[in-house]
Amino acid sequence: MTPGSRRLFLAVTPPAGVVEHLDRALAPLRAEPGAPRWTPAARWHLTLLFLGAVPAHRVAGLLAATGPAVAGTGPAALRLAGAGRFGSRRRPQVFWVGVAGDDAAVSALAGRLAGAARGLGLPVEDRPFRAHLTVGRWRPGRPADGDLPARLAGYRGPDWPVTEVQLVESHLGPEPRYEPLASWPVASSAGARMPCSDPGNGA
Repeated sequence: MTPGSRRLFLAVTPPAGVVEHLDRALAPLRAEPGAPRWTPAARWHLTLLFLGAVPAHRVAGLLAATGPAVAGTGPAALRLAGAGRFGSRRRPQVFWVGVAGDDAAVSALAGRLAGAARGLGLPVEDRPFRAHLTVGRWRPGRPADGDLPARLAGYRGPDWPVTEVQLVESHLGPEPRYEPLASWPVASSAGARMPCSDPGNGA
């Protein structure tokens, strides 16, 4: 990542009860041979737009453009349902859990966010949005059971309302962590709430 840039993404975070429900459903799979490296439940989220390295001086513009994009979103309810993988059966890469409910509204929101980012000249991946929750990643060269997600195919979690969209900074390293920088309520034109003092200061 270039100096003076911040690794950012926009996301929706499921509430604690939804996370706990899925965590219990995954418990029997965690120690299975060929299981992936599991993502800690505290970092589970639905990525709406991955921005990658954003120059620090562009963050203020991103904050200003994100608010109107989120304000166009009506009430939406989701649930986590089913599971699958990215990658082949023999070489799986990502274990994901699917999303059902008002996913069309969330897809439209993701499209508006992507349009706002493009309007700022930020690079955005040109591929269809597919809502999912990443719960594990297989490491190359390690034993991998690509059939494991099928055991969660019948999973259905509780319904939950989408209440806000967050701008999150990803800090890499031996102990990766996510830091929320700002949030916007769904179905409201209210301004962003700032957990930090100045998300554009490069700190």
